[in-house]
Amino acid sequence: MKTAIVHDWLTNHAGSEKVVEGLLHLVPDAPIYTLVHQPENFRGTAFHGRDIRTSFVQRLPRGAQKYQTYLPLMPLAVEQFDLSEYDLILSSSHAVAKGVRVGAGQLHVSYVHTPIRYAWDLQDQYLREAGLDRGVKGAAARVALHYLRLWDTVSANRVDVFLANSHYVARRIWRAYRRRAHVLYPPVDVARFDPTRRREDFYLTMSRLVPYKKIDLIVRTFGRLDRPLVVIGDGPERGRLEALAGPNVTFLGRQEDPVAADLMSRCKAFVFAADEDFGITPVEAQAAGAPVIAYGHGGSLETVQANRTGLHFYEQTEDSLLQAVQAFEARAPFDPAVLRAHAETFRPEHFHVELLAIIAAARQAFRAGHDPEEAVMRLGETPR
Repeated sequence: MKTAIVHDWLTNHAGSEKVVEGLLHLVPDAPIYTLVHQPENFRGTAFHGRDIRTSFVQRLPRGAQKYQTYLPLMPLAVEQFDLSEYDLILSSSHAVAKGVRVGAGQLHVSYVHTPIRYAWDLQDQYLREAGLDRGVKGAAARVALHYLRLWDTVSANRVDVFLANSHYVARRIWRAYRRRAHVLYPPVDVARFDPTRRREDFYLTMSRLVPYKKIDLIVRTFGRLDRPLVVIGDGPERGRLEALAGPNVTFLGRQEDPVAADLMSRCKAFVFAADEDFGITPVEAQAAGAPVIAYGHGGSLETVQANRTGLHFYEQTEDSLLQAVQAFEARAPFDPAVLRAHAETFRPEHFHVELLAIIAAARQAFRAGHDPEEAVMRLGETPR
């Protein structure tokens, strides 16, 4: 089948981009349609040298850098892609990619990382953090998000099969669109981690430094505990976080994959405080033999097995995290072999095999005039 891949934007090589790499593994010649592209951030990755086609947002003033300011134009932009020559559309969507126009003879499988969080369940937090929770600009933003939700709901009808990166996201897809989704966990490159290294006396967290990742919660808690904490990542919150931190916290900024893998292989434990839809870094930490202390909500409940590969804390508060760290230090060490075995279930090979089966089932049903969604849902799930 002649195939096209659609992804929201290519600006950073993060979790959703690793899913697109998984798609490229299966259809290496497929062009990638995306709103904007920053090629300098993808040197040395699977995206380098690919056929990448951008929208008119790329050509707007500072479109590639300030693309988020053009959010109201994104539905229009993604609808301008002409995909009429393709038999199969694979979209990777956390914003608008699933809303591409498709014809009656085209099969559209959409891998949804999340319905648009800032238009649905995180609207109030998004407006507050952007300083748009009051005034004329705030009112305009609420109107824009209202119409974005309407478009988002209508455009769900353009998808034949929804895939979700976790059961948590599958529930959110049902809540937003009243559509069922087959859960296909993202591919995680576990092979590059070494779980046999000696553990050292420092804790590690790694994330983009943005408010919803809750790195400030981790920094404040470890200030109270006076335990060594290493923070990998960069972002707009870095200055504020460094001002909060005591001498026990070390900020390393953005690091290359080998450095992050080395620290994961040596840290005492990995700390994860975000309410994530899936969260690849906790799986990577387990692949490196590091137990995970994670917020017990969202995707972490599916990737971190309580008392087997890590511990959960159930409130995003300093006291709750502090108690979890103390409980971790009071218990017997976790077995790195068990941690690694669990992480192995997220290997890219599993993703590739499952996705091939999904596409085959959907295609067969589609060509026979049957419901592709029903055919995929009958496949069941791979045990974890």
